[in-house]
Amino acid sequence: MPAFVLFDIRDVTDPDKLAAYKAGVLVTVEAHGGCYRALGGPSEPLERDLPLATPVLIEFPSAEDAKAWHASEAYRPLRHLRQQGTDSAALLIHGCDHPPAGLG
Repeated sequence: MPAFVLFDIRDVTDPDKLAAYKAGVLVTVEAHGGCYRALGGPSEPLERDLPLATPVLIEFPSAEDAKAWHASEAYRPLRHLRQQGTDSAALLIHGCDHPPAGLG
């Protein structure tokens, strides 16, 4: 079942660290079967304002793959760069089958 990692990059405090993060992150995501679905860009509230500054959405084949990526030796130094170079938050979102149970 797919899972998603949602980042919100609220502020860039060290552009050089963020640039180093960007230079290395894609290969780590792809090594765990992940693919980017949104990378910043415009967003607009449809109901109630959800205060996301710069949303980044990455899809993984499963929650286990997402967690393995986030904890991986390859991603760990990049994660530290992102954390040191930005004010950001990360959220794991578990996917579901379609149609979801209970809605049919």
